[in-house]
Amino acid sequence: MDEQTRDTDHAYSAVALETSQSERLSGECLLEMQGITKHFPGVVALHDVHFQIQAGEIHALIGENGAGKSTLIKILSGAYQADSGVLTFAGQQVQQPSPASMQRLGVSVIYQELNLVPYLSVARNIFLGHEPQTLQGVIDFRTMHQRSRELLGLLGVDLSPETLIADLGIAARQLVEVAKALSRHVRLLIMDEPTAPLSEQETATLFEVVRRLRDRGVTVIYISHRLEEIFKLANRVTVLRDGRVIGTQPIGAVTRDELVHMMVGRDITEQYPKSRVQPGEVVLRVSGLPGPEGDDAELVVRAREIVALAGLMGSGRTELARQIFGADPLRQGRIEVRGREVHFHSTREAIAAGIGMVPEDRKLQGLILDRSVEDNISLPVLSRYARGTVVRRSAVRALVNELIRTIDIRLQHLSQVVRTLSGGNQQKVVLAKWLASRCEVLILDEPTRGVDVGARAEIYSVIGKLVEQGKAILLISSDLPELLGLCDRVVVVYGGRLVAQFERPAAAAETIIRYASGTFTN
Repeated sequence: MDEQTRDTDHAYSAVALETSQSERLSGECLLEMQGITKHFPGVVALHDVHFQIQAGEIHALIGENGAGKSTLIKILSGAYQADSGVLTFAGQQVQQPSPASMQRLGVSVIYQELNLVPYLSVARNIFLGHEPQTLQGVIDFRTMHQRSRELLGLLGVDLSPETLIADLGIAARQLVEVAKALSRHVRLLIMDEPTAPLSEQETATLFEVVRRLRDRGVTVIYISHRLEEIFKLANRVTVLRDGRVIGTQPIGAVTRDELVHMMVGRDITEQYPKSRVQPGEVVLRVSGLPGPEGDDAELVVRAREIVALAGLMGSGRTELARQIFGADPLRQGRIEVRGREVHFHSTREAIAAGIGMVPEDRKLQGLILDRSVEDNISLPVLSRYARGTVVRRSAVRALVNELIRTIDIRLQHLSQVVRTLSGGNQQKVVLAKWLASRCEVLILDEPTRGVDVGARAEIYSVIGKLVEQGKAILLISSDLPELLGLCDRVVVVYGGRLVAQFERPAAAAETIIRYASGTFTN
């Protein structure tokens, strides 16, 4: 075995993951950022930020979209340079940190949008850029596969190193990202919204992995908009607002309401502000769907009603929603809108029939990121304001301005590129687009994914107003408290079948989970 391979063996061994006893859970300072300030054109992203991480802790970093979390993490990882301030890691001041230098120090980041190569194997992804080599200078696949199995085993993952990333679900990909970080002997692991696409069971598995890493001496910075996760996982929490640190507290010394107030600067008195109105006539009916015992299940949504589709990732919720919206062919059954059977061959036909959809991935499916706010909101209704080939821009602009005021989209000007908005404001743009279209049925697929608590409350308020206006809402959400807080009825999907339906007062979380996980057959 050559010297390089021996070094690789040592660096990637399970023993190497054990940090010194003096560092583990010692309370000693591993990272300190002092006086960090960062400007972008017209914006102060961070102002005199002081941020300290103790060795061996899980430290939550929270704040609204646009609070400065991502900028702070990019400075810490070396992707951005601070305009001023000092970064100290393990007692040593870091001059002009770069991604490579911070990685050598043991800092790894797992971003919300995973950085994996789909058509390479698990092992190739884990060791990409630092593959073990033989004496002949070629990749030592045997060693790489062995080390991959060891790293995945430490995480409790039974996964073949030869499996393609493209063949894995999102939860397994998350764990491959963790193994990838461990392969470089990580000391500080930063996780940005890691549970956003995960089910409750997958989230519980990830939590066990994070705790196992902490027990092995890995310090974790955990970023999430889901406050219940913070209380389950973190030792301490730091709140950012408008580029400033509002405070750092032990998790046991602060309540959820106090954290919300620190984040948004105001009290949110009602988490799910939905008026209880009497449902009206049936607007959407999908019949002949797979049910518990045959193809006789029916999905019905009435005016002034929110019906939730509950189920685990991969249960078929989104697939059914896309078929209703004409994005995919209807596999079976029939769709009626206000009693008239419809056959959609495209989303254009569904929109013309009065159906809109906020997709689960707003960046890929809901927005044209490099176009303006005005262009995105007006896209479905341009034909309404066109005379021949000429669009009445003043009328379009008036409509867009009205919608921006109605749902409080925070932006600099109408021509601002959507990509530059915070996640919460991007989601509001998607909602505004469908408000402009005057749709009767609105499908909301994970409407608050990746959105902070303040923007969530505002989106809930918009949904409540839509119901009062007579809209029929079909809601898909992996956030069970959100689902139960908003809906009037719950339809549970398992294995592509509609297996149960509950009125809201009878929709207990435990019962929904039992049906969603398939244990109703036991």
